[in-house]
Amino acid sequence: MQLFLTFLKIGLFSIGGGYAIIPVIQEQVVHQQGWLSEKVFSDIITISQMTPGPLTVNTSTFVGMQINGISGAIVATIGCILGGCVISISLYQFFQKHNDSLYVVAALKSLKASSVGLIMSAGFTILLLAFFGTSDFSSNLLLQFDWRAAILFTASLIILRKFKPNPIALMCVAGLAGFLLYQ
Repeated sequence: MQLFLTFLKIGLFSIGGGYAIIPVIQEQVVHQQGWLSEKVFSDIITISQMTPGPLTVNTSTFVGMQINGISGAIVATIGCILGGCVISISLYQFFQKHNDSLYVVAALKSLKASSVGLIMSAGFTILLLAFFGTSDFSSNLLLQFDWRAAILFTASLIILRKFKPNPIALMCVAGLAGFLLYQ
């Protein structure tokens, strides 16, 4: 029940979706509930990005699976999507009635700006987890810097921008390189 309620809350406040919600999920499952370590959460985010489907749903499913197996995956996924479905239907009905209101248009513009900030926060969190193994910004962060991750990231970014390979092929090659570097 706690898993369902946690992901229901996450789903209800998933403004921006995808990368914007990663810090919210992390706060709930790593820091508040203590269900996962930051390393396991980072691994789940990586796997969630590589699997088809929405990032938030994939992350919820993998977190639920890690916590309580198949039943945990089902409960977390339903909790995550239930709030969004109810909100989407309600918003659709609201916007059909008020689609020409200046106030509604202004509110939507402010939500877009907030989403950009949330996405930037998620990107920063992912970089901290990848390069430092933590999302806590502290003074001794440089002592934990992972040069192997930085080299893999930089090489992948250069290859992606310069040669434009298939992203899935690049992820597979980077995954293999990471496996070899971290063994």
